[in-house]
Amino acid sequence: VQLQASGGGLVQTGGSLRLSCAASGLAATFRVYSMAWFRQAPGKEREFVAASRESGGMKYYADSVKGRFTISRDNAKNTVYLQMNSLKPEDTAVYYCAARLYWSVAYASSGVWNSWGQGTLVTVSS
Repeated sequence: VQLQASGGGLVQTGGSLRLSCAASGLAATFRVYSMAWFRQAPGKEREFVAASRESGGMKYYADSVKGRFTISRDNAKNTVYLQMNSLKPEDTAVYYCAARLYWSVAYASSGVWNSWGQGTLVTVSS
């Protein structure tokens, strides 16, 4: 599975960005893949941001982004999105999309995701 993330950039505090992640080389239909976003700030470990279960039935968020970020997917386009609103300087990080077949209850752990995109940088200025 190849994942191509895009949509990062520089935005002011309180602004919005929409990240996209297009999947290709799938071994099965996209709808049976769970998708997630993680982020890694300079000097910090990679952390979970949001996840969408296969078919988009359930969505999960880190407490730090709940109410501000929304994960969605378009199964017809093999693409997952992350809409980020009310951005804060502490949201500055490289954002990575990830994929795995079906679901894992340990979804917040980066180790259970099999495929990763190259990352897209989000910078929020104060």
